Amino acid sequence: MTVAGNQTRAFLGNGFGFPPMVNARGGFDWIAGEANVQRAIWIILSTARGEMQLNPRFGCGIHDYVFTDNTPANRASIAHQVRMALLEWEMRIDLIDIRVVEGESPSTLLIEIDYRLKASHALGNLVYPFYVGEQQGE
Repeated sequence: MTVAGNQTRAFLGNGFGFPPMVNARGGFDWIAGEANVQRAIWIILSTARGEMQLNPRFGCGIHDYVFTDNTPANRASIAHQVRMALLEWEMRIDLIDIRVVEGESPSTLLIEIDYRLKASHALGNLVYPFYVGEQQGE
């Protein structure tokens, strides 16, 4: 790997895997590079705004839509919330596209995110499952 490649990987960072788990050697696993960016995106989307007491602005506003209906307007609002959260909290990527589509059931939405890593221009994507509406017992 070239020096420029090492600088690119350093820019993407490394850290503990989340959730933290002890590995077979009794230590913690580290993630680095592209996996670190994907994990950060997942954490941003999984955290409701206001959930972190020391940083109440951190997170994504999609959790306000948990008990809403699956409508085109709500899917567009969810996509907007994802875009705003990632633009604010994940500086290592350029967003290309965000789509919110229905999954296997009307209460399952798939948030499809296409992005480019700023450091290496590598393309990445992530699909985040999100559930809306009240679940009815069967």
